[in-house]
Amino acid sequence: MSDKIEKDDDAWRDQLDPLQYEVTRKGATERAFANKYWDHKEAGTYHCICCGTPLFSSASKYDSGSGWPSYYEPIDPANITVHQDLSHSMVRDEVLCAKCDAHLGHVFPDGPAPTGLRYCINSASLDFKKAK
Repeated sequence: MSDKIEKDDDAWRDQLDPLQYEVTRKGATERAFANKYWDHKEAGTYHCICCGTPLFSSASKYDSGSGWPSYYEPIDPANITVHQDLSHSMVRDEVLCAKCDAHLGHVFPDGPAPTGLRYCINSASLDFKKAK
């Protein structure tokens, strides 16, 4: 992905609400079953709240029972990056927006076919665009 977006901390704070900032810029996690898109069922696409990059389609969204929006694949694998996360005494794969490095959530190998993956994503990192 080209045209990397880099802003200083103050610019991100000005753009995002406090929860969005904590999740996307500081790697926080919002509460399960108490977030905007965990049970959202409209057709459309989910974009990065920080830069607008399209990340996930409602067509790949499913109910994982985790309490967070879950998808079995991104719209375009080039729009995300995955890094090992060793925080909280766990080994997990962190999912980031490839364009702005926003923390989105984590990916786990316990999802449905066809990928077997579960992208467990924070609603606070997403902006939904309804299908036309």
